[in-house]
Amino acid sequence: MRKILHLITTLFGAERAHSFSILLLRIADKIPLAKWFMRKIYAVEDKALEREVFGLRFRNPIGIAAGYDRNGEVFRPLSALGFGFVEIGTVTPRPQQGNPKPRVFALPEDNAILNRIGLASKGLEIVIENVRKGHEGIILGCNIGKNTVTPPEEAAMDYLRVFRNLYQYIDYFAVNVSYNTTHKQYVPRTRESIMKILEPLFDFRRGQNQYRPILLKISPDLTNEEIDLMTDIMVDTPLDGIIATNATTRPQNLQTPQEELRKAGIGAVSGSPLTERAIEVVRRVYERCNGTYPIIGVGGLMTGEDVKRMMEAGATLVQVYTGFVYNGAGFAGDLCKSLLTPETPSDTSSETTDIQQ
Repeated sequence: MRKILHLITTLFGAERAHSFSILLLRIADKIPLAKWFMRKIYAVEDKALEREVFGLRFRNPIGIAAGYDRNGEVFRPLSALGFGFVEIGTVTPRPQQGNPKPRVFALPEDNAILNRIGLASKGLEIVIENVRKGHEGIILGCNIGKNTVTPPEEAAMDYLRVFRNLYQYIDYFAVNVSYNTTHKQYVPRTRESIMKILEPLFDFRRGQNQYRPILLKISPDLTNEEIDLMTDIMVDTPLDGIIATNATTRPQNLQTPQEELRKAGIGAVSGSPLTERAIEVVRRVYERCNGTYPIIGVGGLMTGEDVKRMMEAGATLVQVYTGFVYNGAGFAGDLCKSLLTPETPSDTSSETTDIQQ
């Protein structure tokens, strides 16, 4: 699979390869019985994989992270590939192109991807059109953010606009306060700046008949003190959990030749170079909140063993992205199978796990 990926990205570039995969999934979404066949071939169904987390029943704990299906175009065929949930986004109120191309680069020597897309989004209105038809049987999350041109003092209005207008269509929301992939980044890192974003969301939710969980997505590049702050905000507010982590702008010990890295330029790295740090962050959050809040672990999960280690560190659910790109359509099913092996911890191999806040 790695050789195939290298060939495709060499011929077309990493971002075009991604666009091509989205096109294939969109076609599959329109072909009668295609999703049924995909589910039969790839999905793994087993009661032992089910989880109940913040009031939602997940058929398995393996999700696809935000960034793959940015605009809610292919969440149905992704579910058919065996993912227990799909997180779309990051969704911004208005359309924006992101940074100039080329901006996505495969790093096969490191089992990684470097990207500096920024927050490319077709905007709220397009996403509403894509998700308003319903998603029965599919848990759909939405990662929300602000437009790049929106000044920081007006950021809360952008988050609220997306949250309010998608509220009836989405099962849970991820508030993206982690790094994006540009060197000019909006990263709220103080309690005051984060609460300015969260409080309007809490206020709006209180007035609704349906409850939508709100999670905070944090960066692996935060200091330990900042991670503790994010965890304390979760504990002190009506937040329902944390998603840890995003890609890193500080990768260590890359094997990719320096000349190739210089050509790729400044960006964020996902994949194997992130594994240890992502697990470390999840463990710190888990210990800080005494294991009483759900954590979605994401970052560098390339194998079943990586997923098991992430769950042992305290993750209730996990998300993958780069691992899916490198390992192909059967990746979610392979990870589910690994969780059903005898080595799986007892809490993920016997009875259904119920974690509620």
